[in-house]
Amino acid sequence: MSLEVKEGECHAVLGPNGAGKSTLLKTITGTVVPTAGEIQFLGEKINGMSTHKIARKGVSLSPENRRLFPDLTVHENLTIATIFTDETKSKENLNFVYEIFPRLKERVSQKAGTMSGGEQQMLAVGRALMMDPKILLLDEPSMGLAQIIKEQIFNGIKKIKETGKTILIVEQDSTMVMPIADKISIFEHGHIIFEGTSNELKNNDSIKSAYLGL
Repeated sequence: MSLEVKEGECHAVLGPNGAGKSTLLKTITGTVVPTAGEIQFLGEKINGMSTHKIARKGVSLSPENRRLFPDLTVHENLTIATIFTDETKSKENLNFVYEIFPRLKERVSQKAGTMSGGEQQMLAVGRALMMDPKILLLDEPSMGLAQIIKEQIFNGIKKIKETGKTILIVEQDSTMVMPIADKISIFEHGHIIFEGTSNELKNNDSIKSAYLGL
């Protein structure tokens, strides 16, 4: 498999459970070690690097299970992710997170463990953004959420994209990512069976029917 994400691009990876989407992100971040092949980030091979070192290179993941600190507040969860950024940039990032997800600002002193699933997802995305990454990895940000909450989260992701941030997003809900993705790849059993723009996907009836249920 060969997958390229260009700088400033929002690249979405779609496909059914077990297709290898989340494994892709885990491999990029170093939590899964590939048995073959090479992963390059900004021209540098990152295979075999520690997750900490990869993060310092500018790779930040909002994981599928969120992995928040339930006993810490919204503010604490966000600011704990600022170890790689200076104070001025951290304040800018924090203000931007509160701008795209106003609900987090309303709940700044609330413990993460007492928040709804949608609020926790906003917090997970915000925390990943606080690291000021060169590429933002998002793993299933809409999973298990009501439609109205999905829309709020993807409105936030759209605003992140508009800043020029490079985004790689793994998702099952094609209707949420197609409007914002510059490029879409569809996985099946670890293989790419389609790659193109949203318009190209819309015009590919066989792929839409077989893999997306559209």
